[in-house]
Amino acid sequence: MSQANYSRKLTKYYLWYTALFFVFLISLAILEREGVPRSWIGYLFMFVTIVIYAGIGVLCRTSDITEYYVAGRRVPAVFNGMATAADWISAASFLSLAGGLFLQGFDGFAYIVGWTGGFCLVAMLVAPYIRKFGQYTIPDFLGARFSGPAGTNMVRLLAVFATVFISFIYVVAQIYGVGLITSRFTGVDFSVGIFLGLASILVCSFLGGMRAITWTQVAQYIIILIAFMIPAIWLSIKHSDNPIPQISYGTFLPKLSSLEHTFENDPKENEVRAIYQLRANEFQEKIQLLPTSWENGRAELAKDLEKLKSESGNLIAIKNASRILANYPATPEEARNRWTEVRNTYLTKAQPGFSQYSPYAAKTTSESDVKRNNFIALVLCLMMGTAALPHVLTRYYTTPSVTASRDSVFWSLFFIMLLYITIPAIAILIKYDIYTSLVGTKFSNLPSWVTYWANIDKLNPLISIIDVNKDGIVQLSEINIDGDIIVLATPEIAGLPYVISGLVAAGGLAAALSTADGLLLTISNSLSHDVYYKILDPSASTQKRVTISKLFLLVVALFAAYIASLKPADILSLVGAAFSVAASTLFPALVLGIFWKRTNHQGAIAGIITGFCVCVFYMLYTHPLFGGNMQNQWWHIAPISAGVFGVPAGFITMAIVSLCTPKPDAKTLELIDYLRAP
Repeated sequence: MSQANYSRKLTKYYLWYTALFFVFLISLAILEREGVPRSWIGYLFMFVTIVIYAGIGVLCRTSDITEYYVAGRRVPAVFNGMATAADWISAASFLSLAGGLFLQGFDGFAYIVGWTGGFCLVAMLVAPYIRKFGQYTIPDFLGARFSGPAGTNMVRLLAVFATVFISFIYVVAQIYGVGLITSRFTGVDFSVGIFLGLASILVCSFLGGMRAITWTQVAQYIIILIAFMIPAIWLSIKHSDNPIPQISYGTFLPKLSSLEHTFENDPKENEVRAIYQLRANEFQEKIQLLPTSWENGRAELAKDLEKLKSESGNLIAIKNASRILANYPATPEEARNRWTEVRNTYLTKAQPGFSQYSPYAAKTTSESDVKRNNFIALVLCLMMGTAALPHVLTRYYTTPSVTASRDSVFWSLFFIMLLYITIPAIAILIKYDIYTSLVGTKFSNLPSWVTYWANIDKLNPLISIIDVNKDGIVQLSEINIDGDIIVLATPEIAGLPYVISGLVAAGGLAAALSTADGLLLTISNSLSHDVYYKILDPSASTQKRVTISKLFLLVVALFAAYIASLKPADILSLVGAAFSVAASTLFPALVLGIFWKRTNHQGAIAGIITGFCVCVFYMLYTHPLFGGNMQNQWWHIAPISAGVFGVPAGFITMAIVSLCTPKPDAKTLELIDYLRAP
């Protein structure tokens, strides 16, 4: 079958799929109007979409090595663009990006600018060249480009380590998103929801590899797009009578700024912030009196528990007191870290607000400079990280030709753009909705969605609204919302039918599953192809190689699910860390490997190790989550942007070491000439 006929056939299939999905959506809307319980509608959404993905996985199952690794290299550019967009629009983009804009204002645009600009780097610097190389993985490319004497595989092994490390951080974030969505719409515990979602991930990637993942991702992108657009259009009509949210939301920016200035000077808001300041001072005093304050606090809790037991207090009170004592810091040092974090949280809440929608808004020039520098640093890290992400670059091995790989980058950007220009609209419109409908509400009249989301995770509530000043009225300072729920809660906040909540959940699940599939396959293929086949057993049959890849995939997936169940950090922070590491570790090697002939084996080894070490050291040195201190920052650059130090270190080290060691051999130089030939 010719490529043109193949494309027409695929277009026909996916048009039918889209039409049938709309029929399914309308059918569920009718069922809701007829009184079918909401829980059933949620289950139907989750079950039907997962069955669709599983069905595609079963139909596309394969043991052919080229089909399993790179979908037979026959994916048309348009469909590869859709698949790449689905692969790219992860839980971070779908769930957290709008939440980041909601919480951070203008600062959150760094993610959109950086991720979009990164695809321009992919098109110009990387994608056509790795497609012309024509193998299976990024370590494969780097291993061939920087082959060492006597078949040394050090660069390949370092690239495998980097690929696994980067992809693992990223996949943990996706599985966390899967657990969040599954627990919300099935009612199961968060940890159980993670492993239920994991079964969906494994069906596609385990059975059909890249072939199954590609066609599943196209189906998932269609659901993602529909799920994002319907609530955005509804909110736009609700607040502006304009059905185009990408245009209408700009009119709300001055309104939001005006409201925030009003809240800043409101006496009740100042009263709440003063209470937060007092609480921060209390924790500061406890920190200064360590270790005595730690010992006294522990003794007081133990005394209260013994008193309850001796007085035959009710079992619930005894259980709560026991839990509080068990969660008390184990050492004075742990108390210092925990209390410092709580104090800083209260200090942040005690600060008066200012407009978040002015570029680098701050009270002083120096603060504005710091915010601007961090904005630029994050954009650069995200751009370079995008151009070095293994699971994204692997997608360009699947196109029929080099030209098709360039075209698919264009289509990737186009399909991503459809969502990225909508994300700011959702963030702004939801913020306006909350400011005008939730702030000022009586606590006795709180909407049901607040209670529902607060009960999803009782240990770490996704939303909490506490009457701090005991006046019975909700102030803005009393609202705490986790950015990861903004999109999922949008239909309920906007007053949409529950069927749209189910649709958004299905879209979020599709986004998390599509990216998790691609990441897990990237990890397993790197381990099976670049380590097992290329180094340990070069004579392995294709059947054995595919089997080994599936075993690695299963083990990595289970381990990633376990780590995600521990809730190591919020989704956006995890993803941001992955981009900085990718930029520092792989970007210099890819760019210099393609465009500078003099780069050699020794230079690549030194550059990859240096970039990785500098980036990870800075994160550990400055991020409180890893035991670091924010006071240790260099030029006030946030830990998430560690790549701005790792990338230059990698480039400089690679260049110096390459110039001080022998030139690449003739075979390597021929490979570079071939890749760069028109």
